[in-house]
This record gives sequence, C-alpha cells and structure tokens, in this order.
Amino acid sequence: MNHSPELSTARWRSSNYSNSNGGECVQVSDDFPGLVPVRDSKNPTGPALVLRAAAWSAFISSVK
Repeated sequence: MNHSPELSTARWRSSNYSNSNGGECVQVSDDFPGLVPVRDSKNPTGPALVLRAAAWSAFISSVK
C-alpha cells in the first residue's frame, strides 16, 4: 500500500527558470527524503503528485 506524506507543512520552491510572477510553473518540495512532491503553482491548494526521487531525476534528465 502506498502512503503519501502529509504535505501541509511542505516548503515549496519554483524553478529558477520560472517567471517572476510565479505563474504557470511547477513547484517542488525538498522536505521528504527519497520523494519529490510536485504541484501546480496556479493551484497551490490542489492535489500534488508525489514521485520517488529516482523517477523525478529521470524525468528532469529527459526534458533537459
């Protein structure tokens, strides 16, 4: 059974490539060892996708 971490206290960050308005970007949290929660900056109270760190790294490598 998969358990998602409690994200209410997560500290979120945006990419350095995001515009200064903070819109239309993804945000991630570094607060969960081995996991990378990802959310839509336009909907910060909406759902977050929680990925294993290895899957996030593979995704980032493929989009570079």
